[in-house]
Amino acid sequence: VQLQASGGGLVQPGGSLRLSCAASGSIVRINAMNWFRQAPGKQRELVATITNGGSPVYTDSVKGRFTISRDNSKNTVYLQMNSLKPEDTAVYYCNARIMTITLRNNDYWGQGTQVTVSS
Repeated sequence: VQLQASGGGLVQPGGSLRLSCAASGSIVRINAMNWFRQAPGKQRELVATITNGGSPVYTDSVKGRFTISRDNSKNTVYLQMNSLKPEDTAVYYCNARIMTITLRNNDYWGQGTQVTVSS
């Protein structure tokens, strides 16, 4: 199983970016899908999570600005980021708990995509 993230880049404060993360491989079921981020010198933090049924949860600092969604037919999770602030600058990682053909659940990580918010 692999997670491939894309969509990062450089954006001015107040701008928007959309991150995508597609899972591939011997997948039976994808449970929760998550976005984490890690800024320089800081611990990795959970930004948003979405259940298989589509219920989202956000960390307080991004509520009202970020939207997590998923397309189960494409095994893909998205993070729409609006009204970006310099403090959103970080490497963003997707993560998912996936049941494979072994019928075991494991956590998988994408490779990370850089988001830089700067004027």
